[in-house]
Amino acid sequence: MADTTARARQLLELLQSAHQRTVPELADRLGVDERTIRRDVARLVDLGLPVETRRGRYGGYRLAPGRHVLPLMFTPEEVVAVFLGLARAQEASREPGIAAQTALAKITRALPAADAERIEALLGVMTHSSPRGPGVPDPALMLTLAEAVEHRRVLDLRYATGEGVPSRRTVHPYDLIAHEDRWYLVAFDTGRQEERTFRVDRIRTARSVRETFTAPRRPDAAGRLLDGFAAADYRWHVVLHLRATEDRIRAQLPRSVARLERSETGDDGVGEGGPPWHRAEIHAESLDWLPSVIAALDCEVRIEEPDELRARVTAVAARMQQAAGGGRRPRGS
Repeated sequence: MADTTARARQLLELLQSAHQRTVPELADRLGVDERTIRRDVARLVDLGLPVETRRGRYGGYRLAPGRHVLPLMFTPEEVVAVFLGLARAQEASREPGIAAQTALAKITRALPAADAERIEALLGVMTHSSPRGPGVPDPALMLTLAEAVEHRRVLDLRYATGEGVPSRRTVHPYDLIAHEDRWYLVAFDTGRQEERTFRVDRIRTARSVRETFTAPRRPDAAGRLLDGFAAADYRWHVVLHLRATEDRIRAQLPRSVARLERSETGDDGVGEGGPPWHRAEIHAESLDWLPSVIAALDCEVRIEEPDELRARVTAVAARMQQAAGGGRRPRGS
């Protein structure tokens, strides 16, 4: 390695990441001979860094504990790993985002200028659409995906479907988004000729190719992801008419669950001084959870479709009425 300064930084990183390193191990990791390692260690000692020499068969070098506070040295993958961990920790913070942002700022200030600019650009493409902390995926994979989004590089993916079926995809990556407890890659699938959303935890490998692409202008990436969830191809198509404010409806039916628009019911409309009517469109795999949501909305609700939901709500209402209707004890008790 021709750059002595860069090699010294890598040597320090290796010493910080282990209790002790042998000379042959350091020489192999840095691609130099053992004599060069000894010279580089001597330079670190001359700079005042507390590098100790350990003699004997299992000897080598280590950083003396408790002597000095050393400047932290991070690789780009380590910075991404810290960012992902901080994003998950935000959920438990009393001031969400503040502690994580200040910690990440301190880390980036410790990086060389070129690395700091690169990391800040990559973190800028990682979008959050929910206050919940997302899971922590592989940092190296996230770095590859983020770089591809930032520089508009085509990606070759090995991807597993929800059923575990492996596939190979060539994609144009647009956005890297966290929603609740998962990360998603939004990309144009060249094989299927349509935009798709890929769960990052199902991406087995990702490799950038030389080809680049021109991305369309696409504002509100997080909003589009939530709209995609709401429009997913599930078994049931549900349409409700709700007389309540949008905030009240969204407390029970978030954007990832329902499409919402203002509407008129065709008879009494908005009403004098009352809340407006909204039309909610929901795609659901099951209807079981909807009666309780309708009850929690605590507003006027009209079911347009399907008839099966009407039957379920009627059955639940009958059971609730029966439960509240009498104080008589069951027979035999």
